[in-house]
Amino acid sequence: MNTRQTAEQISGGAFDRTFSCLYSEKAPGQKDRYCAAIQKFEECFGTDRGIALFSAPGRTEIGGNHTDHQHGRVLAAGVNLDILAVAGKNSDGVIRIQSEGYPMDTIQLSDLSVQESEKNHAAALIRGIAARFQELGLEIGGFDAYTTSNVLKGSGLSSSAAFETLVGVMLNELYAGGKADPVQIAQIGQYAENAYFGKPCGLMDQTACSVGGFVTIDFENPDKPAVKKLAVDFAKYRHKLCIVDTGGNHADLTGDYASAPAEMKSVAKVFGGEVLREVKPELFYQNLSRVRCACSDRAILRAFHFFADNDRVPLEVAALESGDFEAFKKLVIESGQSSFMYLQNVYTCKNPDEQGLSLGLAISEHLLTGRGAWRVHGGGFAGTIQCFVPNDLLGVYKAVMENVFGEGSCHILSIRPVGGVRLSPDLSDSMGKVENNG
Repeated sequence: MNTRQTAEQISGGAFDRTFSCLYSEKAPGQKDRYCAAIQKFEECFGTDRGIALFSAPGRTEIGGNHTDHQHGRVLAAGVNLDILAVAGKNSDGVIRIQSEGYPMDTIQLSDLSVQESEKNHAAALIRGIAARFQELGLEIGGFDAYTTSNVLKGSGLSSSAAFETLVGVMLNELYAGGKADPVQIAQIGQYAENAYFGKPCGLMDQTACSVGGFVTIDFENPDKPAVKKLAVDFAKYRHKLCIVDTGGNHADLTGDYASAPAEMKSVAKVFGGEVLREVKPELFYQNLSRVRCACSDRAILRAFHFFADNDRVPLEVAALESGDFEAFKKLVIESGQSSFMYLQNVYTCKNPDEQGLSLGLAISEHLLTGRGAWRVHGGGFAGTIQCFVPNDLLGVYKAVMENVFGEGSCHILSIRPVGGVRLSPDLSDSMGKVENNG
């Protein structure tokens, strides 16, 4: 369909069920949001173009903090904040993406080599994803797209992974015939971020965004991660998932993020391994003096965190599957304390005077002790905390946090059942199914 026909369908309610499933309580504003994006697409690329609609969610990390890059376990979920795209094929052999608020990215598909000038920019991700599709024998081609996002940049909700998923889904749907499955799209996004963007990330963010729903992932075999969707209804526990933006930003923190996997790998190397998952925990604990001769104290502490948090994830999954929400909350708090004390990713040593995450956690502990749960969210060092707040405390909690961190800083979210998708009026018919892979 062209731009006009699609906008008419949206305005007429054809996508209402799809919006309801994807966005839950945020669904009412989506008609205007998508129609506005179509109008912007027309302004950038012309009217009456054939188009398709795409969406990729942000993600919230529930359990397993900085474990994925050591081939560990995680528990995560896609949320009802997303990046949406209006996209149409072109015959120019060029990908043009106009992201709201940014200069247009233009990628010539005739040259998909790494461009040093693009490091740390979105163009590197687009080029890297296209290159990886081509390397895998998947068809690629040119398209024009307009994107807009309500995934907070630098929030720990993984705006970059959502963008990578979105680009991968567009190529997959527009040219590759849907041959790449969600896990493969996640792996392609990770490749682009590692090899082209220049960030040594793990695979958790991309998988949670691409697969969607509640998902536990075991990366022991990173080429074929074991992915399992969980049927969990937080509403029945009378708690809300809150993500609080403490005002920090992830800009210029690549070195902090890179230090965590590098230091953990330095400990693994002592035992002849590349990552900590290859090291038996008891061997590590029995040889601490030997490790200290080869590694920094912080590296050792970060290894302590990995082994404990890796074992904590299946306990969290078991608690959720058995309906023991109190045990789950206790494990969330333990994971957060381990991240603060041993992983040390709650503030950057470059700027110890700025500790918004520490302050947010202290306030949350004061308000929620004995009732809820709290922890650092995502990669850390800046950005957001994650809390599970009883419904009867939600108003007080939101008011206190927004008094300290600003109006709109406390986000009450829902889990969406799917990851990166091409939207259609009947998409909701295939959503919400629990599937296992691996």
